[in-house]
Amino acid sequence: MKKLFSILLVAMLLPFSVHAADEWQEGEHYIVISDKATATPEVKEFFSFWCPACYSFEPLVKKIKEGIGEDVEFTKIQVNFMQSAGPDVQDDATKAMIIARAMKKEDVLNAAVFNYIHEQRSTVTGLKDLRSVFIINGVEAEEFDKMAKSFSVKSLVNKNNREIETYREYLNGVPNFIVNGKYQAKFSRDMTADQIVNLIVWLTKQS
Repeated sequence: MKKLFSILLVAMLLPFSVHAADEWQEGEHYIVISDKATATPEVKEFFSFWCPACYSFEPLVKKIKEGIGEDVEFTKIQVNFMQSAGPDVQDDATKAMIIARAMKKEDVLNAAVFNYIHEQRSTVTGLKDLRSVFIINGVEAEEFDKMAKSFSVKSLVNKNNREIETYREYLNGVPNFIVNGKYQAKFSRDMTADQIVNLIVWLTKQS
């Protein structure tokens, strides 16, 4: 009886796998940028706090995080080549993001920075402005200052920027998703929010 149940279960699931493989086509929905995938599944989102599309994409990012498995690492990588601000200011925003990540408040504080730029229409001139945003959102000034000077935060900012250099040739715009170090997701205007999420989730399962 157990054997019969297993056969029936496989028979039921097989059409779904075939459908997923048929739905997502190389060249149309993703491109292969490397011969080898990472040892463990991961999603890297290249974005900018100054990018309106990235801000609009945040609800989808939340759904993607909810949809991928617990074994999949999701990392936001803030780029520093946007025209809306100088490279140094953009690196300050990266530092703020890393500080928020170290505090385990990345989602909340990233949202506050996005809000500051896109809703309040305020200008970020440097780390001091981002420090103020963090303090308004409950971060202690002393804690922020201590972390801003720490070697670990500086190292992680450098790591963020090395990731940009590694994938720069594929980053014609943001948001941009690199999955498992091998696949770059491609989105079209006719894709629904659910399809975008499902594509990313499906790519995390590809080797």
